[in-house]
Amino acid sequence: MAGALRTVDVVVPATSANLGPGFDTLGLALSIYDHLVVSSFADDRLEIEVSGSGADEIPTDATNLVVRSIAHVFADAGRPLPGLRIVADNGVPHGRGLGSSGAAVTAGILAARGLLAGDVDLDDDALLRLATELEGHPDNVAPALFGGLTIAWIGERGPAHKKLLVHRGVAPLVFVPGFTMSTSLARSLQPPQVPREDAVFNVSRSALLVAALTQSPELLLDATADRLHQDYRGPAMPETLRLVQSLRQAGFAAVVSGAGPSVLVLADGPGHRQAAVELADSVTDTPWTAHMLAVDVRGGTVRNRAEGST
Repeated sequence: MAGALRTVDVVVPATSANLGPGFDTLGLALSIYDHLVVSSFADDRLEIEVSGSGADEIPTDATNLVVRSIAHVFADAGRPLPGLRIVADNGVPHGRGLGSSGAAVTAGILAARGLLAGDVDLDDDALLRLATELEGHPDNVAPALFGGLTIAWIGERGPAHKKLLVHRGVAPLVFVPGFTMSTSLARSLQPPQVPREDAVFNVSRSALLVAALTQSPELLLDATADRLHQDYRGPAMPETLRLVQSLRQAGFAAVVSGAGPSVLVLADGPGHRQAAVELADSVTDTPWTAHMLAVDVRGGTVRNRAEGST
């Protein structure tokens, strides 16, 4: 862009967190993307254009989450925030439990990395730390940054993650409804304590889920069972819970995607996804848009247009 100090292209995938039993820990990157072009300038301009999901709702001033994320990185690095022009085309559905806020944070973090390249170097640990400071928890930003299946946790030195490759037999399917769900509302419905047997149940299923996703997809139905959060959130999204229960009764590994209201099915092979779509059409009056997806293995990317580097 004429007059720009630097222009970067950023691509960030959607994510699905929890995956059933892995509450606030497990996340999966999916092949729906936000695309952004971010340019920096020597003046104090702020220009934002948004198309795609949420375009009519996303702020186009300094409160924009991408802008706040870029500003956070520059402040952390002790660098003044330049003028910015951001052109965003959002493919990740907003308010549907597919990590739209995590994608925005990740996009801003990666854009800042590109704009600061050659002056400030940000490694993976720094990216995850900065993103978690903004998002509050790492389960969505970890797969958005790094792709694949991620296990995320807060250790003694801050947020950390482990990326795992998903078995090629796992075929994700996402049902997205027309209505939205507030993450804060969903969290408020969970009790502060749960029975010991439910905690033990989820520990066992979370461990099994890692094995099912990486080695043994035939175990996905048992591995995605949950007792910690989905049933508690059900009253706020009854159609979501109804679809999850119907799919699971038919043998599909269905879970609430993130805080909902979308439903994620982890099919053990692409051929089973169409049967899940047909079942969904028959058991609910709510219109659901079915997305047959792949696991994104790259995570978020940033490319410097001027230099052609990544």
